[in-house]
Amino acid sequence: MSKIRVLVVDDSMFMRRMISDLLNQDAAIEVVGAARNGQEGLTMARQLKPDVITLDVEMPVMDGVTMLQKLMQEQPTPVLMLSSLTTEGAEVTLKCLDLGAVDFVAKPSGSISLDIYKISSQIIEKVKAIAKARLSATPTAAVSPMPAPPKPSPLVGRPTQDAPLVVIGASTGGPRALNVVMSNLPLGLHAKVLLIQHMPEGFTRSLAERLDRSSAFTVREAQGGEVLQPGVAYLAQGGKHLKVERGGKLTLTQDPPVHGVRPAVDVALLSIAQNYQGAIVVAILTGMGSDGAAGLRTLHAKGAYTIAEDESTCVVFGMPRAAIQTGCVKRVAPLHQIAEAITEGVKELCSKSQAA
Repeated sequence: MSKIRVLVVDDSMFMRRMISDLLNQDAAIEVVGAARNGQEGLTMARQLKPDVITLDVEMPVMDGVTMLQKLMQEQPTPVLMLSSLTTEGAEVTLKCLDLGAVDFVAKPSGSISLDIYKISSQIIEKVKAIAKARLSATPTAAVSPMPAPPKPSPLVGRPTQDAPLVVIGASTGGPRALNVVMSNLPLGLHAKVLLIQHMPEGFTRSLAERLDRSSAFTVREAQGGEVLQPGVAYLAQGGKHLKVERGGKLTLTQDPPVHGVRPAVDVALLSIAQNYQGAIVVAILTGMGSDGAAGLRTLHAKGAYTIAEDESTCVVFGMPRAAIQTGCVKRVAPLHQIAEAITEGVKELCSKSQAA
């Protein structure tokens, strides 16, 4: 097999050397170039045509955001952003994901992280995963979010326990996919929503705010202690597992990572299987690995309506593939039809509940 050819773009000579060295340690990866700013990075990308680019944000001459925009217009290439753990860093990172970057890693200690080796396995794993990413699996128009409708009025006087629970899990490519799904869920859909996106601590508050702006649902970063309410979507907090306890109460834990991630979709789903009484819709979206498959299988056995994103629109087909392979997925749909599938699932479960 040919090696994954990587271009490293970072203004720090130290960081270029460290990232190059840690990537070259893996037999499946070869660093073919290192650029010190976005302009140089574009030139080298045109010449070298790498399989993957690792990209810093803050650089002189041309920053990472500008390079990313130009790259995606000229020569779409899988990009792994290297991001700082700040509020501003989170906002810029999410903007880069919107612009076409496939994934990101958070530098452990700022722009020049002397301890970058601590996340070497994470960088290597993500480079390997995004090398196979589908950058234009779906035409942009097909997955463009709809303009956000006005937020619904508080559901005064309406029962809360009978509202189905919708759980959506995602990883690589998830932020953009979640935006498409949440912006297309219809106004007035009587459901409670949990969102589990693989993300480190410090990034999910910004993601929740972005999703809230485009959705009819109120989207909040889960803090722990809340009780699930219809019309509200709770996003699992980065770096913590999210569980549902009896009565629909949310709790956050620092339990060890599952499938190498925290929050993990399976942790949330298995807690729901154990503690939640009521109708459930589960949707597994784009992402590497198999997180969510075990929980989906368990909930399917309890009557949940199960959905997986079709390969044609996945950035990485790992998680949906694993879910489909369980034989427990009722509907497979492309990204632009996931909101419709969720709505159908909610309606079907409500009809069954009323008939019973």
